[in-house]
Amino acid sequence: MARIRVLVVDDHRIFAESLAAALAAEPDVDVMAVGSGHAALRLLDRAVSEGRRFDVLLADTEAQDAAPGRADPPVAVNGSDGSLVSRARSGHPATRVVVLAERDDPRRAAAALQAGASGWVAKDCSLQRLLAVIRGVLRDETHLPPALLTGVLRELTAARKHRTESEQLVESLTPREREVLRCMVAGLGRKAVAERLYLSPHTVRTHMQNVLGKLGVHSTLAAVALARRAGVGPADLGEPATLTS
Repeated sequence: MARIRVLVVDDHRIFAESLAAALAAEPDVDVMAVGSGHAALRLLDRAVSEGRRFDVLLADTEAQDAAPGRADPPVAVNGSDGSLVSRARSGHPATRVVVLAERDDPRRAAAALQAGASGWVAKDCSLQRLLAVIRGVLRDETHLPPALLTGVLRELTAARKHRTESEQLVESLTPREREVLRCMVAGLGRKAVAERLYLSPHTVRTHMQNVLGKLGVHSTLAAVALARRAGVGPADLGEPATLTS
């Protein structure tokens, strides 16, 4: 009998351990539980280094590292490129992610699907329903509560429209301005961008102002958000820039 390896992550540790215990009663399920997104990512990495992997990650919508004194920033399930779903899927593409939700939320469910989740289920669903979802996503199925389907489709359609509009705005930038934007997405400040692109801070300031103007935004944060919607990734800081002004 093929074993299904499941990792449960929920910052309510009692819930995570209770769910893990219920799943462990199944003859074909091996399960572990952790209390934070960072712990989950570390465990996924460790499993790979030991020649193993988790088949399914069950992640609470609010999963984050809330341990006192820890320097790691929170890892939310969805809402940014740094989400637990996207990081788990990018680092471990064979692992399916199912989100455990306190309540149905079409916007957050759509964001989770866009980040790479394969399912969205209520925390209070039956064990039989959860097992059906786990086995279904391993067959490459996507699982959503029927009541969420219309709202999620509406959100995904709106997101696609916003992405198209954002892509058109990014296309209006010059190659140099796009490189500056990628540096902004990477979190570089004006001085760091100048050093990377071999430009003066004054020239970088001009490029940044042009980027904000062409994108129709008023802050770096807004420009980065728009860039991400358009699919613009951060500059690769491991490689030197080659463009000229």
